[in-house]
Amino acid sequence: MNAVLFVATLLLYLAATVAYLAFLVKPREVLGKISRWVLTGGFAIHAVYTVDRYVEAGYTPITNLHESLSFFGLAIAGVYLIFERKYRTIILGSFVTPLVLLILIGSTGFPSAISPLNPALKSRWLAVHTVMAFLSYAAFAVAFGAAIMYLIQEHFLKSKKLGALYQKLPSLDVLDEINYRCLTLGFPLLTFAIISGAIWAESAWGTYWSWDPKETWSLITWFVYAALLHGRLTTGWRGKKAAWLAIIGFFVLLFTFLGVNLFMSGLHSYT
Repeated sequence: MNAVLFVATLLLYLAATVAYLAFLVKPREVLGKISRWVLTGGFAIHAVYTVDRYVEAGYTPITNLHESLSFFGLAIAGVYLIFERKYRTIILGSFVTPLVLLILIGSTGFPSAISPLNPALKSRWLAVHTVMAFLSYAAFAVAFGAAIMYLIQEHFLKSKKLGALYQKLPSLDVLDEINYRCLTLGFPLLTFAIISGAIWAESAWGTYWSWDPKETWSLITWFVYAALLHGRLTTGWRGKKAAWLAIIGFFVLLFTFLGVNLFMSGLHSYT
């Protein structure tokens, strides 16, 4: 059952990616509706898959790289659908859904078997810490997609070559607004995830902070987004500079999530 749900999710995300890319080529209303409904269907089946895995495992299924990548994809799809509904920017899906699909495909490269929970993970903080972290990651992923679109649109304006793609993309103001709203959503969630992680660490390992590689890079990621938010609120960082920082921040985030797990050892090595 679990495997069937996962394959169905993967196929629906593939179909959604194709539909959104088709909308990018020919932005017709019917294609936009199909894209949205297919992605919504994929998200719904993915959510059922996650709940089914939770019921089978007896704990929040975000404890290894397969589960973490899967939940990351689920979170991105969910956050994106909220922003699409709010800003009516269907074309943003052309830049976000391929990322969701790649993350789900990437999750198939890691063992998916449900195994007994590591004793250190047996805590009520597991769900709180991991869900908050991945929701923040998802918000920053949507900001990443909007930032790429911003730089493309800004390039068209600067070069004065206003081709077909320029006409299809949202305005710079809308893209900058999405970037900012994603930041104001993701940063508090990331902050709460780090604080809850520190509380959990104290109960599990006897110390709030041990400069474990994951903790260190999480703090670096927090400082990158804190600098971006501070710059936007105090010195008026907007536009191109904010877009580049959103992209840089997302790559730092990806290293924190994947690079540390794959290339460094520490207390978080099992996640």
